[in-house]
Order: sequence, then C-alpha cells, then structure tokens
Amino acid sequence: MASSPLIGVFPGSFDPITLGHEDIVRRSLSIFDEVVVAIGTNSQKNYFFTIENRVKMIEKVFENCPNVRVDTFTGLTVDYCKKVGAKHIIRGLRTSADFEFERAIGQMNKAMHPDLETLFWLTIPELSAINSTIIRDIIKNGGDVSAFIPKGLKLEEFR
Repeated sequence: MASSPLIGVFPGSFDPITLGHEDIVRRSLSIFDEVVVAIGTNSQKNYFFTIENRVKMIEKVFENCPNVRVDTFTGLTVDYCKKVGAKHIIRGLRTSADFEFERAIGQMNKAMHPDLETLFWLTIPELSAINSTIIRDIIKNGGDVSAFIPKGLKLEEFR
C-alpha cells in the first residue's frame, strides 16, 4: 500500500511574499512531498495586494517547483489542514517575540486538532529583519524593495 504524500501547509497573508517566506518554503521541501502556501483571508483586514495578485506573485516565485502549490482559505488553519490532508503547519521564526506568539497559536491548534503538528523554522540571520509590514511601508513611501523580495519579482506588476 502506497503511503500518502507528506503535506506541509505554510499559512499566512503574504502581503507581499518576502525572501524570508521564499527561504522557508524552499527549505521545507527537504522534508515535505508537497508544500501548500496557503493565503488566509480575513474580511476585517485591509490588504495592500489583492488575493488574486498575491496568488500570482507566489506562483511566479515557485513556477519551477512542482511540489509547491498556492491556495487560499478562510476560517481556521486547522480546518484547512484537515481539508487538504495535511498533518503539519510550517511557521517561520525571526525573533523571540515570534516564538511566543507562534507557540501559543501552535498549542491552541494542537488542542483543537491533536494530530496536527506545528514545525518552526528559524529564519536565517540575514533575512531576520525582513517582514511584509516593513516592505509595504517602503513601497508606500516610494522606496526600493528589490533586495527584500524574491529575485525577478516586480511588485509593480501586481498593483
């Protein structure tokens, strides 16, 4: 009997995707048969890029990675993981504050879905200062973000 593929879900808003996100996905491919970059939507939140354009951005970044899939979801991440047959959530940690926040979420997810594991990947030091909020602020103020986003990605194509 063939075993099911090992699926990892990397949830987030990816508004926009950063070099840190890309690095976590690529490193996760060493463990998982498939990584699903799952863009969560929250009607209470105002996004800088549309959901459609965030999907296109991520698909472009991973166009040569057949084991990376991009999807969108609403609601709880644990419910989405059940839906796609994933038993692992992938999270990146830049700081100790990230750890405290993600640990609490991971423990709640485990309480709701005991078969679900959260795996934490430490961001490599040279990418630890990069986050989507800062990228958006730089864009809004006319700055150049090309050093902080995946190579070849031109955000102006998605605005």
